[in-house]
Amino acid sequence: MIRVVNKEIKALKLMKREPKELFYKGNLELLNKPIVSIVGTRRPSSYTKDYTYKLAKALSKRGVAVVSGAAMGVDAIAHLGASADNTIAVMANGLDIKYPAVNKSLIEEIESKGLALSFFKEGFRATRWSFVARNELVVALGSCLVVTEADLNSGSLRSVEFALEMKKDIYVLPHRLNESLGTNKLLKEKKANPIYNIEEFANMFGKVKNQKDEFTQFLETSPSLDEAILRYGQRIYEAELNGLITIENGYIKLI
Repeated sequence: MIRVVNKEIKALKLMKREPKELFYKGNLELLNKPIVSIVGTRRPSSYTKDYTYKLAKALSKRGVAVVSGAAMGVDAIAHLGASADNTIAVMANGLDIKYPAVNKSLIEEIESKGLALSFFKEGFRATRWSFVARNELVVALGSCLVVTEADLNSGSLRSVEFALEMKKDIYVLPHRLNESLGTNKLLKEKKANPIYNIEEFANMFGKVKNQKDEFTQFLETSPSLDEAILRYGQRIYEAELNGLITIENGYIKLI
């Protein structure tokens, strides 16, 4: 069921124009946790996929919720790493629409176990400006912004502009020369800090808390594809698409 948020969210006051209404599905209590925003390209490298997942997972183990935009690539991987019950997905459309369609089952799981938010009423389809509004809310909700990979013309750099305006710390993964030119430019201009060690970064937010990630634990058992599809359905193919697993000879291998 889609509901209207009826309590004050201080983070909204950081936005250029505080929204009159905010719609949600899921658990609003996640907004009371420490929150980190993670964004990046829709076409991440294998390196970025790996470390985005590890970063989100490390934060989640410390009781930190991860907020992102439910897009393909970095967003989806961040949500998966944090696990559905500890992530916040901000949508650029009405919550009755599952976009992108490839992430439908992930979005539905977040709505059921975590939290999905939107400025937009049922039936509203995403537009260029609604993605910008979505990005501003993703940044506003986090105590800091992490950009794991971005090109010079990436939409993630608009999120960086929001973070700078809100005076939030910005962090990036270090990349090789001629890769992720957007984040390397942020480092050069001293607008962002590099994350050289995932655990050290996550430790800034507290100690590891006992928290089960059932999906990852299941994948670590190298189950058969048939068994995995029976249990998790389309989510298995999403994990493959996002580079989290490979399927070899009918069995799942966690990367």
